[in-house]
Amino acid sequence: MPDTDLEPKAESAKNPVDLHVGSRMRLRRKACNMTQETLADAMDLTFQQIQKYERGMNRVSASKLVEACIALKVRPAYFFEGLTIFEDGFEEEVNTAFEDSISDFLRSGQGIELARAFIQLPADVRSRILALTTTLAATGVITPVETKTLQIA
Repeated sequence: MPDTDLEPKAESAKNPVDLHVGSRMRLRRKACNMTQETLADAMDLTFQQIQKYERGMNRVSASKLVEACIALKVRPAYFFEGLTIFEDGFEEEVNTAFEDSISDFLRSGQGIELARAFIQLPADVRSRILALTTTLAATGVITPVETKTLQIA
């Protein structure tokens, strides 16, 4: 017999992350003295859907999690605090140096100018430029110091 949403999930069949997020949603809702109906209205849902979230029967989508954050006045991380799957094998603080350097470059005048020019190129030319820069970076033909002073006419 196929599994349907009409059949209640056994506690063991529920995803532990969904259970945790749901229980944190319920905890915060109660701390705010908010009813399921009030939260549902703020998230454009039914109170039954809030019940399903809180019981871990339904997974909260990213967009609905953001709506819950706004309604409950918490950051998204709140819903994951205390989740035990993050205790082993994860760094306490993630090194975001790579992501930060990309973000910094794309916000710079040079990065914006490069991005504007690059997206105007045909896809095949972009692919060749990407292959060239990937090769140059991998072979070390241009050292980091040279990349700062390299002038292209």
